[in-house]
Amino acid sequence: MDKRTITGFVLIALILFGFAWWQQPSAEQLAQQRAEFVKDSIAAAKKAQDAKLAAEKQAQQKAAVAADTTALFYSALNGKAQDITLKNSKVELTLNTKGGVVKKAVIKNYIGHDIAVKDGSKDQKNVTLFSGNDQSLNFMLAAKNSNIETKDLVFTPSNVTDSTVTFTAVAGKGKTLTLNYSLGDGYLLRMSLQAEGMNGMFAPNYNQMDINWQERCRQQERGFTFENRYATLTYKKHDSGTDYLSETSEKEETTEKDMDWVAFKNQFFSAVMISKDNFAQGAKLKSTPLEKGTHYLKQYEANMKAGFDPTGKRPSEFEFYFGPNDFRLLQSVEKESRFGKELDMERLVYLGWPLFRIINRWFTLYVFDWLSKVFPMGVVLILITLLLKLITFPMVKKSYMSSAKMRVLKPKLDEATKQFNKPEDQMQKQQAMMQKYSEYGVSPLSGCLPMLIQMPIWIAMFNFVPNAIQLRGQSFLWMDDLSTFDPIISWNQNLWLIGDHISLTCILFCGANLLYTWFTMQQQKDQMVGQQADQMKMMQWMMFAMPLFFFFMFNDYSSGLNFYYFISLFFSAAIMWTLRKTTNEEKLLEILEARRTEKKNNPSNKGGGLFARMQALQEMQQKQQEELRRRQEELNNKKKGL
Repeated sequence: MDKRTITGFVLIALILFGFAWWQQPSAEQLAQQRAEFVKDSIAAAKKAQDAKLAAEKQAQQKAAVAADTTALFYSALNGKAQDITLKNSKVELTLNTKGGVVKKAVIKNYIGHDIAVKDGSKDQKNVTLFSGNDQSLNFMLAAKNSNIETKDLVFTPSNVTDSTVTFTAVAGKGKTLTLNYSLGDGYLLRMSLQAEGMNGMFAPNYNQMDINWQERCRQQERGFTFENRYATLTYKKHDSGTDYLSETSEKEETTEKDMDWVAFKNQFFSAVMISKDNFAQGAKLKSTPLEKGTHYLKQYEANMKAGFDPTGKRPSEFEFYFGPNDFRLLQSVEKESRFGKELDMERLVYLGWPLFRIINRWFTLYVFDWLSKVFPMGVVLILITLLLKLITFPMVKKSYMSSAKMRVLKPKLDEATKQFNKPEDQMQKQQAMMQKYSEYGVSPLSGCLPMLIQMPIWIAMFNFVPNAIQLRGQSFLWMDDLSTFDPIISWNQNLWLIGDHISLTCILFCGANLLYTWFTMQQQKDQMVGQQADQMKMMQWMMFAMPLFFFFMFNDYSSGLNFYYFISLFFSAAIMWTLRKTTNEEKLLEILEARRTEKKNNPSNKGGGLFARMQALQEMQQKQQEELRRRQEELNNKKKGL
């Protein structure tokens, strides 16, 4: 180390020592720092002492309660929870002694889809309707000195079998609260709540308890959006019909009538709570849609009141249905129930508005049940389509023949209306066309009305297929599950309008729709005259745009529904093509000419019906217009004379 280096280190050391000496606090500052340190130490010690005293006090209070054998529900509030399982060939229900209610419901013999949920259950053989914190049920009793809530009590089980269990919570000497459960051979769980020796704990006029029932409705199917459309909180009004909260938005409702039951429903399965003595009016029901990706559809909540007898002479009785939304099965629940009520639980299977419900209830269901006993579900949809086409074929043929008659008469209509080309002559043009139709005995309306009759069938099937649990898990051809979409391609990101997949049956349906639209447009184009033909050119683009609209609408719908529409439209186009190929238009024109000659020779036969009334109406309108024009001309002439 040379002399310069040593000199440098010495200078650096002098600078550091000098800076430290310059920065050291004064005597007053040192005294103040010592005082603050002592103050903080005392405060920390006091805080620790207070926390210790609070913990000791809480422990002493808890120990005092535990030691006091006269405290209300002292053992139930400090018991240890355990699970009790009730099961049969249809369901397996796990009840927990903490709260004394069902904590898990497994519906057997229905395929459980691989939908990830927070508890990680992925049972492929059965459907887990709810488990853990998905559902909660709390009975609240307002005593004189305290509120009793069953969710806080740990009940003691007894009489435990595969189908029965009795839960007892001891409130004190000779005072108990008992829950009795009984599971039958099906999906119905019976339950009663009864107090004994607790009459003095309640007000003399106390006769109702509060019930809070909540559930996060699980996503059970692959298509979240489609399943969410059919998940709704539904309830039955006493001595009246059913109603439900909105499926698409958050909705809270206060009931104005007593209720027989409340159902937390998803597309194919439901949890239903039935009261023997009704849920009192004024119940608050709430449904909140949840976000896609949570694997839950909605948050349901029902705050209700039900009868309670503090004397214990009469128990509060309820029945729970944990099962599939199967129309026939839900009908049988009413017979299985011991309450003797008209439950109408089959209303959980939505069949459409009154007209469409009648079609599905008294036709589609019976045919579907009969065919499904013999054929696979995909074949059932094809056979139902063929049966409906057979029934409606006379109407379709009548509609086609009406269009064919108008088509062969088009040259004569053009000739009869060629002089009415001005806008103000449209009334005369229409009347000339109606006159020509009348001469040949053709009604343009006869082609429209039969086709309108078929629309209710289409709409009825639109309501029936998505709610048919028989299609769930059933495969056909390339479709793995007829109750959900069949993606030909899918991706992770959710795109606007399309979603995260493209469904093959939706493409086939839209393709068949294009084909059917083309046939229809060709048929109508050949029969349009004058301005109608011009309007038809404008409308055809709208007609061809409809299949594109249907693609965005039906891409998320079930493959069973899309497949039905595809088959229906394909057969409709095939029928129309066959009718056109087999109709001799020259012979048809000869028949019309013969009819015209016959009507001409028999002028007293003016025809009747809607067409004749429309023609008379047009003639009356023309006379009114001519009278108005005449009066206007007279008025103008008078003004000129003045």
